[in-house]
Amino acid sequence: MVEIKTPAEIEAMAEAGKIVAAALAAVGAHAAPGVSLLELDEIARTVLADSGATSPFLGYQPAFAPTPFPAVICTSVNDAIVHGIPGRYRLRDGDLLSVDCGALLDGWAGDAAVSLTVGRPRPDDLALIATTQTALEAAIALCVPGGRIGDLGHAIARTGRAAGYGIPDDFGGHGIGRTMHEDPHVANRGRPGRGLTLRPGLVLAIEPMFTAGGTDGYVTAPDGWTLSSADGSRAAHVEHTVAVTDDGPRVLTRP
Repeated sequence: MVEIKTPAEIEAMAEAGKIVAAALAAVGAHAAPGVSLLELDEIARTVLADSGATSPFLGYQPAFAPTPFPAVICTSVNDAIVHGIPGRYRLRDGDLLSVDCGALLDGWAGDAAVSLTVGRPRPDDLALIATTQTALEAAIALCVPGGRIGDLGHAIARTGRAAGYGIPDDFGGHGIGRTMHEDPHVANRGRPGRGLTLRPGLVLAIEPMFTAGGTDGYVTAPDGWTLSSADGSRAAHVEHTVAVTDDGPRVLTRP
């Protein structure tokens, strides 16, 4: 069931969104060669705890997962697309890192993701990240009353395909509110003018993810969580929590 939020509830979600933005900023500031992914998770945990928030990621176990998720952020490196588990891996010069983070505050959730380069960037990685961000902004701009959910996926796919990138099968964004994942599903491909009509009070987590090699397949790691590009190419993933309002899109997880 799709839940419509009141203006007061959107304000409460914005407070959770500020914490997510702060956690991602702190992680990004510390992501450097030699830093372990576990250290980045500890940084995010500290931001959440200091803000009085909890993590919707920690202990989360959807139907596809063999074990509960053990961290408060997902850290996906190079060919990993999403759901990477923070471990002892230490970042290296030239890595492409995607970080996904959520927060629960006073019963409301926020969710966002960033992709960034570590040390000296590869030009191809910068282009991949920039295109993925462009796709996100294009979809956000369409979060207006009377629009359709298919418009968002169409804008994302059009942006990615024009650059020759792959769009992983099956995965996309979602509604968000009292829980991290709510209806509706927000596909990264869509037909314009089709699907759910967007109404004021609808809040969506929009999250394009592209792979540089151009193929759409992915493989699941033995941990049951990490999804990587089937062709071994690098991946980028960005996300914001966005409210549809009478005044246009309101991004709740901007820094």
